[in-house]
Amino acid sequence: MLTMRNFNYIPLFAFLLLSGLTAQAQTRKNISQFSHFQSYFNPGLTGYEGSTVRGFVRNQWAGFEGAPQTFFFSTEIDFGEIAGEADPALMGKNAISVNLLHDTYGAFRDNEIMISYASRVRLTENHNLRLGVGVNYQTVRLDGNAMTTEEQNDPTMGQYFGSFSDMQFLDANIGIALTHRQYYVSYAIHRINGGRASSGDNFMEGYPAEQFVQAGFREALTPNLAIITNAFFRSRRDLPNVIEMNFKALLMDKVWVGAGHRIDYASNLQAGFLTKRMRVGYLYEFPMGRSYLLPGSTHEFTVVLNLFRDNVKNKFAKDEVLMW
Repeated sequence: MLTMRNFNYIPLFAFLLLSGLTAQAQTRKNISQFSHFQSYFNPGLTGYEGSTVRGFVRNQWAGFEGAPQTFFFSTEIDFGEIAGEADPALMGKNAISVNLLHDTYGAFRDNEIMISYASRVRLTENHNLRLGVGVNYQTVRLDGNAMTTEEQNDPTMGQYFGSFSDMQFLDANIGIALTHRQYYVSYAIHRINGGRASSGDNFMEGYPAEQFVQAGFREALTPNLAIITNAFFRSRRDLPNVIEMNFKALLMDKVWVGAGHRIDYASNLQAGFLTKRMRVGYLYEFPMGRSYLLPGSTHEFTVVLNLFRDNVKNKFAKDEVLMW
């Protein structure tokens, strides 16, 4: 993962210069277990796994002062489940979600709230076309006392050295997805207005729009073994493109193990377990030797709670796989 995150840690200054990174407030928020949080990246996938409460904690480059930490919480409501549809994933039409994200990285504190709505149209007996829109409100706080030397010398940020500053952004997200029980493909754009609707201080030059493509496939090979694979592409004009993939094996509908890779940047190992209504996962990520990453590991914990569905006992089909 290549990111613009900065650290109040003097020995890292030389490392950042050598890596060619510029001191900007903008940051890319990565989620290695992205397949558990599809609707955060694409509002059209809101409610794809039913009504849920989701959360994760990500500790990146653990051991370095000012290293990024991310906390996320969301709630998705599928109105088809509330209405008692026999197969809400296919028959339901509307879903909403609220996503909350808190991110700290060096001198910056980032808080984001995203409210999304998705509507779906049944195309065939097994396919839905999902369309989604979202409103995104984001606040970024800069602690001028925690700037690195590089940030202090930046012509835009340097004027805020020694003080606290805040910026607010209001923008919109859109997304579209084709879904099936066994696979999905989706496309979305975040911040379609490019962060132009902002207020407060001016230590960031906008927030460019970002495009996301997600796809996945899952298949039950035997009653006790299923395979799940997901791919993820993201593109923003001021940052390099990123491609991620992961592969999981689900055993006896209770335990999964897997691995993932962010091309040229990092690889990961992951594991987790399912209960009747909940799944819990852990991921350990380590950087690639040729990447521009700091030599620290990343830990990511995820929890997903199904609100109205007993996942393990009430499969809609005998060969249905219970997770992405």
